[in-house]
Amino acid sequence: MYIIGENIHIISPKVKVALKERNKNFFQESAIKQVEAGASAIDLNMGPRKKDWEEVFPWIVKAVEEVVDVPLVIDTTNVNGMEAALKAATKAQPILNSTSAEAERLEKVPLLAKKYGARLIALTMEKSGIPVGADERVGIALEKLIPRLLELDYNMQDLIIDPLVLTVSGCQEFCPELIEAVRTLQYAWDPPPGISVGLSNVSNAVPNENRPLINQVYCAMLMGAGLNMMIADPFDKGLRETIRVIEDRDETTDVGKLYIKISDRVAAMEEPSIDDVNMSDPKQAEIWKTVQILLNKVIYADSYLQQ
Repeated sequence: MYIIGENIHIISPKVKVALKERNKNFFQESAIKQVEAGASAIDLNMGPRKKDWEEVFPWIVKAVEEVVDVPLVIDTTNVNGMEAALKAATKAQPILNSTSAEAERLEKVPLLAKKYGARLIALTMEKSGIPVGADERVGIALEKLIPRLLELDYNMQDLIIDPLVLTVSGCQEFCPELIEAVRTLQYAWDPPPGISVGLSNVSNAVPNENRPLINQVYCAMLMGAGLNMMIADPFDKGLRETIRVIEDRDETTDVGKLYIKISDRVAAMEEPSIDDVNMSDPKQAEIWKTVQILLNKVIYADSYLQQ
């Protein structure tokens, strides 16, 4: 699993303070620790930076590149900021996050990716928003995103499609559709585009104590559908262990066996089965309840594990 470390994000109060103070050590330590924890790339989410983008984007790229060699993900809605960051990047091939199928972004952002040889994350989203169904999301990729990149003679092996994870709290019906979108997008082109998701979005607005479990179970399901790249928290030991168990097919624990069965069921285009679960084991029971909410079989509530 290719993990893009998500921990340098402007939504974090610590990141906001460090950026305001131009605390280079803060960002360098975060990047080093994320790579040591298993991140294959580092996401730099600075927000739109409408006032100081010309200075901020090159500054943070240079600071992080001083200490790590992995790709940096330029995560912003500011197209000028993207270019300022790309000009400063000198090490690994950068990744732009992101374009969408909205006309203005689809016009400008792929041009930058082409110009600077960057990989590009493209969202299956139009001006009207994110479609509910898997087919509609795949349709955006096939009818708008991929044709635009072909028009530019872009290296299609550098394209990454993001079919967009939404939270189980409030957008529960999107969760199974995302799984099918991931499955189908692997056949959208030859060679197939990369596919990535923002995993932790699924547990946004969920009580903190429940977030890791929801992320881990969704990860197992998405891996069954073929996902091999995600923006996620590399410090989540439970998530890293879930990934390892599935990739290594490590059946030495009952929980590990269950995660493998869940992933295998999804890979076989089957629904996970309660026959695979020992409901007398509290941990397995929690995993099963989480599967049910992610499949939209049981209505999500913050107290779902107690039901």
